[in-house]
Amino acid sequence: MAKKELTELTDAELVTALADSKEELFKLRFQFATGQLENTSLLKASKKSIAKANTEIRSREIAAAEAQANAEGES
Repeated sequence: MAKKELTELTDAELVTALADSKEELFKLRFQFATGQLENTSLLKASKKSIAKANTEIRSREIAAAEAQANAEGES
């Protein structure tokens, strides 16, 4: 999933996308271990997808914390 697509998702959709990516990686690793996976580049792509989702989640957490700190500072 592209970064632009991830930024357009809601928080719940983002968590769902992350869970789907982790499940896909699990299935790919299982196929790789049993010798059924022909295209091993899918492993790398799946890991990148997970990293992008985690990065977006973390950036939203940081933005929310900063907004809360600014709101408390103004009071």
